[in-house]
Amino acid sequence: MKRSNRLAWMGAIALAAIVLLSLFAAPNNTKINTGSTYNRNSDGYGAWYAFMQQQGISIKRWQKPFSDIQPENSPVTFLQVGGYPRDTLDSQEQEWVEKGNTLVILGAKARVTEAEFSTMQKSPEGDIKIDTRRRYKKANSKQVNLGDRFGAVVWKENYKKGKVIFSTTPYLAANAYQDYLSNFKYLASLVTEKSNTVFVDEYIHGYKDADVRKKENEGDLSSFFAKTPLLPILIQVGILLLVLVWAQNRRFGKPVALDTPVVDNSEAYIQALAGVLQKADTTDFVVEMVGKQEQLQLQKALGLGQVLLERQALIDFWMEKTGASAAELDAVLKLQSRKQPISERDLLSWLGKWRSIREIRNS
Repeated sequence: MKRSNRLAWMGAIALAAIVLLSLFAAPNNTKINTGSTYNRNSDGYGAWYAFMQQQGISIKRWQKPFSDIQPENSPVTFLQVGGYPRDTLDSQEQEWVEKGNTLVILGAKARVTEAEFSTMQKSPEGDIKIDTRRRYKKANSKQVNLGDRFGAVVWKENYKKGKVIFSTTPYLAANAYQDYLSNFKYLASLVTEKSNTVFVDEYIHGYKDADVRKKENEGDLSSFFAKTPLLPILIQVGILLLVLVWAQNRRFGKPVALDTPVVDNSEAYIQALAGVLQKADTTDFVVEMVGKQEQLQLQKALGLGQVLLERQALIDFWMEKTGASAAELDAVLKLQSRKQPISERDLLSWLGKWRSIREIRNS
């Protein structure tokens, strides 16, 4: 290999190393996406935001710092989901609330108690599904809006003309609870108590208006290097020196083409969603969703259409069409109608029974 070609390869590798290190070693100031109304995953709030718009409620995404909301003249309800856990306000927030505004914080600081992870809490909007053991014990009975004997899940604190509403769970009306309409209605009632304009804080999730990004000097290369700490720069220089030393002592061989693995986006999404549901211990949600699809497939095979039938009606059709025993079908339908968390072992057993029913159906 000629020296000029070798120098070109050395420069290309050094440049690639710097770019990669800039991407992976540079600090990431973007907030987590949990609770964002732009997030369509199970931990996002995209479905609830759409629900609010359908109800004709005045709701807007706020993509500026909290301090920029101060000039608002009319009372405002400001919703923050999934920020840093806290149960108090800073001086700026308290001053803003005291003027008659409302601050709603989902994901407040609270201790883990002996309460069940999944509970159904009573409210005027119906039963609210709560998936957390965290309870706030310092709130008195007048402050508690939702809770049990272990403490408060949702509570209110008054500050002169305004108030703050805290929730121990950031997933009060997340996308995972779309089948629990009472959860959506309950959060809607919290943020619309005073008929204020509702702002949802997206700034804490890293979403910023163009004027804010310009003001904070983001988006250009010079600003990036101005914010890059010394350590990544030293690492980049070290990698460059190692490449140069290695290139002076070894010749480059012929390039070897690497096989690019084929990524199945559907499979990756399913695995990611399954991981979230397993971490949240929401086996009841899995049973309900999978059960509905299995029942629809069974009804389709029996020629019964796409409208979910009552359990006994489906069992009668099953016995008439297949002549098989109704015990196994009755067992799986009963379990999915319970809507209660089950163990992983029972979930696997339940899926196995559905597989057996499919085999009988196809035989």
